[in-house]
Amino acid sequence: MIDHFGINCSDLEASARFYDAVLGVLGYSRQMDVGVAIGYGSEGHPEFWISSWSGEEPNREMHCAFSAESVDAVRAFHEAAVGAGAESLHEPRLWPEYHPGYFGAFVRDPDGNNVEAVCHRGVPQG
Repeated sequence: MIDHFGINCSDLEASARFYDAVLGVLGYSRQMDVGVAIGYGSEGHPEFWISSWSGEEPNREMHCAFSAESVDAVRAFHEAAVGAGAESLHEPRLWPEYHPGYFGAFVRDPDGNNVEAVCHRGVPQG
């Protein structure tokens, strides 16, 4: 059900030092670092993300990504969310900057959180 989730941090460097230490003793490590966000996990799959936050305190959005079985399911998620009144953050598409085949859609839930559906087996178009 949960593919990955993330929190926003007011001091990314301090949070990275903290999570490097505490997750390291649990057997997890940095799996991706894209500058403004760091993903932790194991075996090449980042499941927990920390991101920099420059917005107003104390309201920091949370990010949660739900696993989808197909590209069509990601599209259906986005359509249902927008139909239910959610703000569309990113329409369904491939996100090759994450990895080839990463197909996701992002919406803002009623409480302002960034909610995503993702299929890791998206087929490149073209």
